[in-house]
Amino acid sequence: MDLAYLRAHPHQVPMFIEHQRIRCTPVPGGSVGVAQRLTLDDGGDVFAKFVEDGPKGLLHAEAEGLRWLAAADGPPVPELIAVADEVLVLDWVPTGEPSAKAAEEFGAALARLHQAGAEGFGAPWQGFIGRLPQDNGPGDDWPSWFAARRIEPYLKTSRDSGALSTQDAALVGAIAGRIADLAGPAEPPARIHGDLWPGNVHWAADGRAWLIDPAAHGGHRETDLAQLGLWGGAPHLDRILAAYDEAHPLADGWRERAPLHRLHLLLVHTALFGASFRDEVVSAAARLR
Repeated sequence: MDLAYLRAHPHQVPMFIEHQRIRCTPVPGGSVGVAQRLTLDDGGDVFAKFVEDGPKGLLHAEAEGLRWLAAADGPPVPELIAVADEVLVLDWVPTGEPSAKAAEEFGAALARLHQAGAEGFGAPWQGFIGRLPQDNGPGDDWPSWFAARRIEPYLKTSRDSGALSTQDAALVGAIAGRIADLAGPAEPPARIHGDLWPGNVHWAADGRAWLIDPAAHGGHRETDLAQLGLWGGAPHLDRILAAYDEAHPLADGWRERAPLHRLHLLLVHTALFGASFRDEVVSAAARLR
């Protein structure tokens, strides 16, 4: 099993692993499926993500997003080597340490990615975020599209499961009804990563910050920037944001709008993991009242 054979026969990777024909090393990155470092017969390493029981099309959607992000002059993304229903294989990117220089370069590159734009809000492929479906259907304007396709589905799931109370859901629902008033100046669709919490920025040994695990689509650029501030924030976040703003200036008030853009990912977490994320959802919504 060398790289050329793997590209041509990705569906055979699980069989080669089962029969111990490929050396496998477990690695972090298995929140959806199982992540492995595979060492091939030619000595090269690749990253493989296996999802045997996931929803149909999940890995193909990630592959589409990686291709789309790679087509822009933005932050680097791992090369897509192969994809099949149960396995996604990417180039292996050795881990490094965050640096201020890499952060500034990442901020400028993220600005270029967003400026590459999209044909509209959403994407031509069915989306996923984690294991949850994510509706990438089109919309005429960002506020109504964001409410209908990024807030309301995960709010309903969170309410129905009991992760959010009726009162919590009413608070968030009221915010969803006011997005047009809260969104700031209208902007064209940006080419965004879509799930850009700090864990999806891979600080590599080559001195760059890479994008991984996208839920890519045409959206609002402030969504990516707001998500970078979640859960402690990305390393050197101030440098990232300053370099971004210098390359692609942000509209006034973008920091105050960050809770709106974070609501989507926070609701995804209550939908997936339950009430442990309830306080963060309610706090973000309360800041927007």
